[in-house]
Amino acid sequence: MAAKGKGARYRGSVVAFPDFDPNADAEALYKAMKGIGSDKETILDLITSRSNAQRQEICTAYKSLYGKDLIGDLKYELTGKFERLIIGLMRPPAYHDAKEIKDAIEGIGTDEKCLIEILASRNNKQIHNLVNAYKDAYGRSLEDDVIGDTSGHFKKMLVVLLQGTREEDDVVSEDLVAQDAQELYEAGEAKWGTDEAKFITILGNRSVTHLQLVFDEYQRIAEKEIEDSIRGELSGDFERLMLAVVDCIRSVPMYFAKRLYKSMKGLGTADNSLIRIMVSRAEIDMLDIREMFRLRYEKSLYSMIKDDTSGEYKRALLKLCGGDDDLAGEFFPEAAQLAYRMWEVSSMRKIELRGTIRPAADFNPQKDAEALRKAMKGFGTDEDTIINIITQRSNAQRQEILQAFKSTFGRNLMADFKSEISGEFCKLVLGLMMTPAQFDAKQMKKAMEGAGTNEKALIEILATRNNQEILAMNEAYKEAYHKSLEDAITSDTSGHFCRVLVSLVQGNREEGQADLERAEEDAKTVAEALELSDGCNDDSNSMETRFMSILCTRSYPHLRKVFQEFVKCTNKDIEQVIRKAMSGDLKDAFIAIVQSVKNMPTYFADRLYKSMKGLGTDERTLTRIMVSRSEIDLLNIRREYKELSDVSLHESIKVEALCGDTSGDYRKALLLICGGED
Repeated sequence: MAAKGKGARYRGSVVAFPDFDPNADAEALYKAMKGIGSDKETILDLITSRSNAQRQEICTAYKSLYGKDLIGDLKYELTGKFERLIIGLMRPPAYHDAKEIKDAIEGIGTDEKCLIEILASRNNKQIHNLVNAYKDAYGRSLEDDVIGDTSGHFKKMLVVLLQGTREEDDVVSEDLVAQDAQELYEAGEAKWGTDEAKFITILGNRSVTHLQLVFDEYQRIAEKEIEDSIRGELSGDFERLMLAVVDCIRSVPMYFAKRLYKSMKGLGTADNSLIRIMVSRAEIDMLDIREMFRLRYEKSLYSMIKDDTSGEYKRALLKLCGGDDDLAGEFFPEAAQLAYRMWEVSSMRKIELRGTIRPAADFNPQKDAEALRKAMKGFGTDEDTIINIITQRSNAQRQEILQAFKSTFGRNLMADFKSEISGEFCKLVLGLMMTPAQFDAKQMKKAMEGAGTNEKALIEILATRNNQEILAMNEAYKEAYHKSLEDAITSDTSGHFCRVLVSLVQGNREEGQADLERAEEDAKTVAEALELSDGCNDDSNSMETRFMSILCTRSYPHLRKVFQEFVKCTNKDIEQVIRKAMSGDLKDAFIAIVQSVKNMPTYFADRLYKSMKGLGTDERTLTRIMVSRSEIDLLNIRREYKELSDVSLHESIKVEALCGDTSGDYRKALLLICGGED
């Protein structure tokens, strides 16, 4: 949001065309649209290779030469998404923003996401130009139109942003930083209810540099990031707006990288968002956005556009993107700094893990056992009673129900479930009835039995369980299958992947805090291992062994510091390096460890998202995560899922279950485990 200082490097992907001749360009465009049909290639190549200022000169020359409006002719000749993209490029930036906001607030319903994106990301000068352009184009006050179309605290914050009066002085008062951080804490976390006005005043007016320091101080005071507090204290469009403001204070390019990713992931493309961002950032910070995109999503923006769009529309977007990025190349300074900061934040934050299932009040195992027996006795089965009891009791309480059922009726409740219910619903209920260790052991067994091995399930479980959970799983596996889990893994996998799994299954990871001196040494060890790999294929064994010796044994707090120091000494991010240097299951295992170290709820949110995207649902993964995380961190996973996908986990389960092959009972149970809408 802060303006670039003097001497700052140009970070746009579109530059002014050398030897520019507006009359020649106007003539070329006229010929391209003359007669039957139009030469879209000429239009595309010419407009995407001129700066916006040059395009305005072309418009003037076109009208002088032919007495016609170039934008009007382009609208007539072109259609669809390609037309919207080209017309967007032809408008001056402020008028393009004005048109986007006008479209967002007119007609039935409001496109709040568009309002949030534009007003949260523009600097003071851009806001002033936007307000003037809106008045000039539509003869109306933008502020009046926003007030008339929005409400509540969301409206108030939009109006504050529309003033374009954010402080721009980079001189920061340490006393005011501490005061603002404390006031934000007292306005939210430290009181019953929330003082929204305080959030609006501070986040809407303080300078970017000042707020970045405030966020650091806030994390020290609250032991959580300001984003976590906003999600807990605010809601709806106001919450989304304030999160966007915080994102832009931290890094505008990263904010747009996330917006671009969300516009193209899943089924279908949010073309309005994609076009708006590609047009508006092409001459500002597209190169930085590309770097942030690669940093966060381990793929280039170019490749995602290429896979998600088609035709002239795709070609034009790719020209605006400006080129593909080598996956594991070195970062630009801002991206390297942000990667370092991401690991620093990860090491500092103290996340309060919260499940969605808690012990039921006034619990009576005898009554529950009797209700379940009645639900399965006679003709037909009362699935609703089973769902309501099993999903609303803690695992410890379910174990008491199992015992009460056997003591009262002399029957095995699990066996009765197997005979009365079926399919994915049955698997879900049986999973909930097992102890966590028994369930993990069962999932490991399932992943290795039959033809083929589910390596992703093995990785997911072993990379995310703590020592106590792994040791308990080993015991449960031995008891259930009369074979050690290590022996099963050794017989079913091979090579370095097998060695990594065997190392993890020992449950012997260190549990201390980070040791800075040792972390620096570990980071250098990993960096040296990569150099050996790059220089000589014969030493590749050494690389995997060195990676394993650190990633599989060090504590998570220590690894966060190692990965942070790795960025400092190599100017690369560990996850991208692993993707470049390794392959197959070994690569997936190390990446799972890195992602779990960085933010485990985010890792599971991504796994859940992948289990439900595309055609069909991976019910085994969906069930495994919902069962295993329901009493640990499913509430955290829900929040990360919403951030990742822009839709709630609750909604995804509801839609996927309705569209897929899953039964109504399976869906009901999953939704109750999920614990609510976000």
